[in-house]
Amino acid sequence: MSDTSADLVILGGGSGGYAAAFRAAELGLSVTLIEKDKLGGTCLHRGCIPTKALLHAAEVADEARDAETFGVKAVFEGIDIAGVNKYKDGIVSRLYKGLQGLAKAHKVNLVEGTGRFVGGTTVEVEGTRYTGKNVILATGSYSRSLPGLELGGRIIASEQALTLDYVPKKVVVLGGGVIGVEFASVWASFGVDVTVVEALPRLVPNEDEYASKQLERAFRRRKIGFKTGVKFTGAKQDDNGVSVSLESGETLEADLLLVAVGRGPNSAGHGYEEAGVQIDRGFVLTDDRLRTNLPNVYAVGDIVPGLQLAHRGFQQGIFVAEEIAGLNPRIIDERGIPRVTYSHPEVASVGLTEAQAKEKYGSDVTTFTYDLGGNGKSQILKTSGGVKLVKAPDGPVVGVHMVGDRVGELIGEAQLIYSWEAFPEDVAPLIHAHPTQTEALGEAFLALAGKPLHVHS
Repeated sequence: MSDTSADLVILGGGSGGYAAAFRAAELGLSVTLIEKDKLGGTCLHRGCIPTKALLHAAEVADEARDAETFGVKAVFEGIDIAGVNKYKDGIVSRLYKGLQGLAKAHKVNLVEGTGRFVGGTTVEVEGTRYTGKNVILATGSYSRSLPGLELGGRIIASEQALTLDYVPKKVVVLGGGVIGVEFASVWASFGVDVTVVEALPRLVPNEDEYASKQLERAFRRRKIGFKTGVKFTGAKQDDNGVSVSLESGETLEADLLLVAVGRGPNSAGHGYEEAGVQIDRGFVLTDDRLRTNLPNVYAVGDIVPGLQLAHRGFQQGIFVAEEIAGLNPRIIDERGIPRVTYSHPEVASVGLTEAQAKEKYGSDVTTFTYDLGGNGKSQILKTSGGVKLVKAPDGPVVGVHMVGDRVGELIGEAQLIYSWEAFPEDVAPLIHAHPTQTEALGEAFLALAGKPLHVHS
């Protein structure tokens, strides 16, 4: 059995793993990056990127269908799913090639194969042991299901939904979180009859209640069905379709059932528990500097409890690389991680919801909501929604929540406002270009600072 050493060995080449590898290499460390599939992980190949490509194709379909409302003569003839998949796969392929080039440029030793953490700071891959001065565990996540609900056939997860070679006529989506509402949005734009089933009382239940209500209102306008506060009890499939049973006694018939009940940590089978890594419900436990209970062993990304977002893992990877290099980076504020649901309309947020703020600060929390009806660019785009600010008593704005097409592009400014603990008076003087949707943020802060302009009292 051969043994190869490096300053840093990373198990998993997704967003967190490759970010750690590239940053560590920039800092002069020798790096071995182990990945059993393709560099880029779930986000690039089976998640963020292909899903958002489908969502953009859906947006184009809607624009073609509604072209006359803009005075443009166009005919919507339908969805060429082979063409959509070619477009989607082309984007993934180009980004993958670029990532491979970056790995080579950073002189990262990329090892293809299934790795197993064997203790200490060593990972074994097909008989070869790779030992680092430090190890990062970054094995990501997988699509969860429910007890007794087996994936297969007409019961699919998001990975299979991304590779369909046909457009179904009718789909039930189990789960009204980010993944569920994004696929519901795509399929509705493609002309599919969609019903979302969510056990909790509202869609995107982790978001502020205002955002949920706005999204539900938009889904009603788009004739996307949804049933909230009702539990799934079972599903049966045959050659003709799938029957979905609900606790209410109702049965839904569809061509497909998409199971979108969240993602689980991909920690099993990698030797973590056997090596003594502390695990809770499958998640690898770390401190706020992302250290596990074992010396010189770190964990990043979806296997660490918290938001399962590619950009979170990416930032954690950078953090750990800098930590190992002795730069003492600033601890990542989990509340300051931006969140975007890329449905039509989009939902974007950072910081605390109103309910979370009241739990932390008491009932004297101040909120203000600015309707996009007063924003010129939003009217040009024919989108509705709004910006909701949550302010601590005698303190800064601690939450920004937005609903509307393309509001995900505004989350960068919102993150800066939250992270800098800005007061409304700090943001109100900032100039926002006209006409842009960023003006909606500016107007909301003007109003909260006591000088509302485009606001009806």
